[in-house]
Amino acid sequence: MENKIKIAIQTKGRLNEDSMNLINEAGIGLSIGKRVLVSTAKNFPMDALFLRDDDIPQTVADGVADIGVVGENEMAEKDENVVIAKRLGFSKCRLSLAIPKSMDYPGVEFFEGKKIATSYPVILKKFLEENNIKAEIHVISGSVEIAPGIGLADAIFDIVSSGSTLVSNRLKEVEVVMKSEAVLIANPNLSPEKQEILDELIFRIESVQRAEGKKYILLNVPNEKINEIVSLLPGMKAPTLVPLAKEGWSSMHSVIEEDDFWEVIGRLKKAGAEGILVIPIEKMIF
Repeated sequence: MENKIKIAIQTKGRLNEDSMNLINEAGIGLSIGKRVLVSTAKNFPMDALFLRDDDIPQTVADGVADIGVVGENEMAEKDENVVIAKRLGFSKCRLSLAIPKSMDYPGVEFFEGKKIATSYPVILKKFLEENNIKAEIHVISGSVEIAPGIGLADAIFDIVSSGSTLVSNRLKEVEVVMKSEAVLIANPNLSPEKQEILDELIFRIESVQRAEGKKYILLNVPNEKINEIVSLLPGMKAPTLVPLAKEGWSSMHSVIEEDDFWEVIGRLKKAGAEGILVIPIEKMIF
């Protein structure tokens, strides 16, 4: 159907939760349940298909789904004919080579002639070829990190987030091959109608992302201090000023980064600002 777009989403796990949260914050209502594999949005021209993450790239490439949310690592591993429509900024990790902690690491030449266990043979093979390294790739699914400990491999190539799994298995990360995050992928041959729906979805996602880590701030300022306080509190272009009923005072409205919040508040108070009100931001539309 040209008046709808189909999105593939991971069936379960953290990527599913983050994807559904983003879609919900974008004002799109999807009914979900433990055994629901297909869902229709109530207020947006979109159907959702819930699939295994490693099936999503092919599903989008084949046109069964028009778009999908998947880890960039899975997209690269499957190497299907899809394009990145939008980087989503969550589910960040890296694909790295790791070796037993007790071993010295002189450089990438360490892997010459070694056996490497991985669930990502395509990405690993490309890396080894680029570095003129000949190694044996041992493909396994799940529990890759135990391979050196049981004598199955000399090293591993796997996803690393915090690194705690490597530490618990007495491994150390020695080469970061690829950094990954969740991406919105798309079939490169979308119809104009479906591309228009995708553009609207991306517009909503970007509006949500702009609001992350930002606060809307209102404060009362003496007019003679306006220029000083403006220098401390720039908005997206400039703070908004509204005269107060009390002569000689104005209300100033702006947006600040949450990371800078307490430092900025302290400076504002010293400059004479009063009645400071801070409000969460759900969306920011330019």
